[in-house]
Amino acid sequence: MGVVRGCEVPEDLLYNIDNNVWIRKESDGTATVGLTSYACSLAGQIVSYTPKKVGKAVKKDKSCATVESGKWVGPAKTPVSGEVVATNDAVAAKPGLINEDPYGEGWLVKIKPDDWDGETGDLKTGGDALAAFEAKMDSDGFGGC
Repeated sequence: MGVVRGCEVPEDLLYNIDNNVWIRKESDGTATVGLTSYACSLAGQIVSYTPKKVGKAVKKDKSCATVESGKWVGPAKTPVSGEVVATNDAVAAKPGLINEDPYGEGWLVKIKPDDWDGETGDLKTGGDALAAFEAKMDSDGFGGC
């Protein structure tokens, strides 16, 4: 587990640094998408989660869910295009799970990717992700999680 300014950054996930989201390819070919701990820290306590419906097509860098906190409402942007195949009922019942466990129980949607290999080339992982988050936090003037 990597840590940048107190924010956990699992090094085995792929990240879209600008959009503060992660994605993980599952053994069944689907991909799980979630917010980073950095995004959770910026947003504050999340109070609402509205995912796109199962069966809905989503485009890379467009919303796969809307999340709302006391100080922010906005889209969680998917790192790849595809079809939403699952939403997180546990998060729908308790949106704060996103803050409590952003890389586990707090995932947002599962997607069947249209072009995994073609669309994940620009995502960061491992040490590259840690360095990119450090640079983003620095430019954002972020003190830490």
